[in-house]
Amino acid sequence: MKQTKHTLMIQGCTSDAGKTTLVAGLCRVWARRQLSVAPFKPQNMALNSAVTEDGGEIGRAQALQAIAANIPLSVHMNPVLLKPNSDTGAQVILQGHSMGNLNAMDFHDYKPKAQEAVLESFQILSSQYQTIFVEGAGSPAEINLRENDIANMGFAEQVDCPVILIADIDKGGVFAHIVGTLSCLSKSEQARIKGFVINRFRGDIALLQSGLDWLEQQTGKPVLGVLPYLHGLHLDAEDALAESDVSKAKGTKLKACMPLLPHISNHTDFEPLRLHPNIDFTLVSHLEPIPPADLIIIPGSKNVMFDLGWLKSQGWEKAIQTHLRYGGKVIGICGGLQMLGSHIFDPDGIEGGIKSQAGLGLLPYETTLQPHKTLKNVSGTLTLNNQSSPVKGYEIHAGKTVNTNPLLSPILLNDQEPEGGLSEDNQIFTSYLHGLFDQPETLDNLLNWAGLENTEPFDINQLRETQLNRLADTLEAHLDLELINDILNQS
Repeated sequence: MKQTKHTLMIQGCTSDAGKTTLVAGLCRVWARRQLSVAPFKPQNMALNSAVTEDGGEIGRAQALQAIAANIPLSVHMNPVLLKPNSDTGAQVILQGHSMGNLNAMDFHDYKPKAQEAVLESFQILSSQYQTIFVEGAGSPAEINLRENDIANMGFAEQVDCPVILIADIDKGGVFAHIVGTLSCLSKSEQARIKGFVINRFRGDIALLQSGLDWLEQQTGKPVLGVLPYLHGLHLDAEDALAESDVSKAKGTKLKACMPLLPHISNHTDFEPLRLHPNIDFTLVSHLEPIPPADLIIIPGSKNVMFDLGWLKSQGWEKAIQTHLRYGGKVIGICGGLQMLGSHIFDPDGIEGGIKSQAGLGLLPYETTLQPHKTLKNVSGTLTLNNQSSPVKGYEIHAGKTVNTNPLLSPILLNDQEPEGGLSEDNQIFTSYLHGLFDQPETLDNLLNWAGLENTEPFDINQLRETQLNRLADTLEAHLDLELINDILNQS
């Protein structure tokens, strides 16, 4: 299936080699040149997702890349999204909507159907944009996943597009990664790779030159650029939590902590808190002590039943009760909202074998998990302590929550529907909305409610734009964009 439009695929020697970042940066470079460009990832495995304008669900990384390209989000940018809910199973999202849960072996058998959706979405996207930058998944050298591959070379062969291979030098062994990856590929796949990008380099480039010369001589392929390690680059993470390299000035801060749930989802919701100059933000891992805090956050979860049991086993139930007795504040978002209620029911076994479980019992509502998932973008007004602010966000959840007693709703949506909950003592705030903290006025409103006054202005959207432009500047300075453009024109 030969494409008439320009398509280039970025594959990595390893996971976290920089594929997402490179595609986002290329999308911003092309967009700044007023060129028609879109991102595409055939298959993604991630628990961070976003709701598109056409009412579906895609990986958060493709949402970031669409923002970089200055275009609306579409389900066709990520036609297959796998959201793990156990070590061996995942919910399958096909062109934005859930097809149910499959274990790894069943998904392998499902791949031919998934491939149909991938190729259809790619055709649709290619009809709308002149240039498509495609992101691979993991590594093309994963021999055990080659059969019916739709994520890497299987896709590139189907659509006959060139590939750039990116490798992370910061982890060491970069030349072995590149040469080893090539050796695992077929002759036609090796020929498809048109060059290499080396990522996260620190030091004097002159000391690397002999290695670059050897690599080009050994493989017969060019090094298209060496990208420097960008300290403090903060962009929405695809799945893994971002490294904590946030430097903050000393002074009075709000202390916030959040449990690192085993199946935490959409943790990017809390990047505005983690990066905020006035907040001391702590993630608490398995068996770590729960630190004193002004604010405890319960995040979303892809397996709320399992993670609720985990919370209890780690001592969070007692810690939250003590925290509230001393006047602390609690925020629960999505799965966190469900956990703070009296009960959670799963009659259809959507998350496994646990049919019901007592919640933390701090708010008077019950949640029943249902096969149909709520996916929608919403807006409205948040009112806390007589302070109002505009709200924008999106819902991604399978539960229906019903109040067993009257409960104040702090958010009124534009369709006049109430949303979320606020405890009678004004100490617990809950909402199903992801992206609440992305709105500067709402962020200030919530932080004032939590006890932080006179906050420094902070806008995660402005920071994201600054970082995307910084990334694009770096690519323009360190990549051979003329050669990359030639590769695109030959595709």
